[in-house]
Amino acid sequence: MWHDSSMLELAILGFLADTPLHGYELRRRVAALSGHTRPVSDGSLYPAINRLVRSGFLERRTEPGVSAAQRQVLSLTGSGRAELLRRLREPADQDITDSTRYFTLLAFLSLLPDVADQHAVLRRRLEFLEQPASFFYDGDQPLLSRDVDDPYRRGMLIVARATSRAERAWLHEILP
Repeated sequence: MWHDSSMLELAILGFLADTPLHGYELRRRVAALSGHTRPVSDGSLYPAINRLVRSGFLERRTEPGVSAAQRQVLSLTGSGRAELLRRLREPADQDITDSTRYFTLLAFLSLLPDVADQHAVLRRRLEFLEQPASFFYDGDQPLLSRDVDDPYRRGMLIVARATSRAERAWLHEILP
């Protein structure tokens, strides 16, 4: 389940920036973005949609359904697009440092029309990744995989280091 309503709202705004969608299709796209670890329940999706409608960021319109049942189609308003761009341009620190939140942000970053704004967000991520970090510490010193006896903890560190190295290489490639 999406425990962070701001990231769920960002995903909703981002997908609706592409095209108007009915709730089922929107739910399917959000679920695909979040993967199997964070399923999207109606109890989180529809309250988020309702908040965005009340804020004037989304519009609902009714269309005929396949078997006479009507469907609600959602679309982004002008103020919704402005809010999406603001959220993309000015992400919170946690949106940069938390991988799941960052990947949600990254999925829609190309919607920012100014490449300089896109690069500013990527530079923040690169700065974060270049700071020494670990899951495990000896006092204030981060432990490296060679310093950890537990094979599973060592595995965590090896995988995290490889992921970080790959992401930093990509960021250095894309940033001028």
